[in-house]
Amino acid sequence: MKLLKIYIREGDKFEGELLYKKIIEILKNNNIKGATVFKGIYGYGERGVADFNILALSINLPISIEAVDEDEKIDSVVKKIKNIVRDNGLIITIDCKRW
Repeated sequence: MKLLKIYIREGDKFEGELLYKKIIEILKNNNIKGATVFKGIYGYGERGVADFNILALSINLPISIEAVDEDEKIDSVVKKIKNIVRDNGLIITIDCKRW
């Protein structure tokens, strides 16, 4: 089993579509058992601080997406997701055990 974690920002897009929605679509279309999107309240990374700015009406909160499935299925889908995330985020996989 592998845990797939993807870190991006809420406003990131791919071809005009919200990136987190596109990632979920890819996971679902590749028969990954399930995935969850988490919204952070504040964070920072290589692209600077991710936060909510009411004065600028800017929403740029951190988002993480998690999915768990068999190693082969996760490895296969990571290649597809890498092509759309590019330098806009971080993708990691962690070996895990189902209890």
